Amino acid sequence: MNASKAPAQGEAVRTPLRVALVEDQRDVRESWARLVDSFAEFRCIAACASGEEALRTLPALRPDVILMDIFLPRMSGIECTARLKASLPESKIVILTASDDDELVFLALEAGADGYLLKRTEPESLRTALLDVWQGGAPMSSVIARLVVESFRHKGRGSADFVRLSAREEEILLLLSKGYANKEIADRLGVSTETVRSHLKHIYEKLHVRSRAEAVARYMTARLPRNEV
Repeated sequence: MNASKAPAQGEAVRTPLRVALVEDQRDVRESWARLVDSFAEFRCIAACASGEEALRTLPALRPDVILMDIFLPRMSGIECTARLKASLPESKIVILTASDDDELVFLALEAGADGYLLKRTEPESLRTALLDVWQGGAPMSSVIARLVVESFRHKGRGSADFVRLSAREEEILLLLSKGYANKEIADRLGVSTETVRSHLKHIYEKLHVRSRAEAVARYMTARLPRNEV
């Protein structure tokens, strides 16, 4: 089964996007599944109780979006995220957890998570975040976004890092921060998607990040005046 094609920014989703869940608590897992199925744009295709089950099940299903808890038995959600990203690079993985620990946030982003939401996120905000991540965005709960920005500030990762980016790389990063997918960026800039991927690889290397979410956070941090943090 092929993954759904990402819609252009602002375009309605024509067919339900396929969502998989990874959560060890049965009542929470079933609640998530019901919530996902209540959204017209989504359909829950799998609900896994562990990281091991997710690794066995999801590569064959190729879900569009995966909602992942961090605190799983045996294998953590962070390790599961890293391993799933290796086998399912096109699937979007959003951490949905109760923890706002800044170290866990960064470990998840470094593992390749595309977004990070808290379980107390309102249903409509979750729906918006799922659409956002599929369209190339990097959704984060407001408290998580704040943690990311503050962490980069405290580590001295400010605007000086962006001096090393070329004008085209900054242009791509700006579009990335607005939620554009690779193909949309390529279309707007009149280049191939392969060229965009190449630029993104260089951007990640220069900013010392491993995911879109981290790159966007770095970009947002560099553009914020000091007195806003």
